[in-house]
Amino acid sequence: MRTTTDADVRRVFDRIAGRYDDQMQVWERRLLAGSREWAVGEARGHVVEIAVGTGLNLPLYAPDVTVVGIELSEPMLELARRRVARSGLGERVELRQGDVQRLELPNGIADTVLSTFTFCTIPDPAAAAREAYRVLKPGGRFVLAEHGPSSNPIIRAGMRLLEPLFVRFAADYLTRDPRPFLEQAGFQIESVSRMTRGISFRVLAVRP
Repeated sequence: MRTTTDADVRRVFDRIAGRYDDQMQVWERRLLAGSREWAVGEARGHVVEIAVGTGLNLPLYAPDVTVVGIELSEPMLELARRRVARSGLGERVELRQGDVQRLELPNGIADTVLSTFTFCTIPDPAAAAREAYRVLKPGGRFVLAEHGPSSNPIIRAGMRLLEPLFVRFAADYLTRDPRPFLEQAGFQIESVSRMTRGISFRVLAVRP
């Protein structure tokens, strides 16, 4: 299976930016229901949201949460900016174009790092996990909602069969398990929930 690059990911999301929200609505309704709301509900304090995309999470944050959102694709980021303007969130949200594998942020500034359906497309998820660890304060949490390898062996085999096509055309690794990357970066996994035949992951991890 081919390995994706930052250029691959940028090209995919530049191309699909205008229809991304509709596509995600379909996937979330069928396989990932409630995961986005759960993740944002776990966010506290100052949040760094990695791969903020079109900003679907931004209107869901509590009023006392502030957010720095990082996104590689400029067309996706422009849609996020419009969402912030429509929602009146400008005072609480800062959006930046950037690479979540090399965050241009100081050490220890975040109470929460949040990722929803992004680890599946990041070319180097280990680097992204290390960066999340770096920008978190001690005791800060990484909140992650993701898809991953099904606990059903038949479904998992089907996912692996389709994965090369998804990687090629959507930069999406269907069976990437996010947990080992967090553990290797130094996080302690607090909880893991798996739903929809194990495809949907909800992970809470803490920086000791």
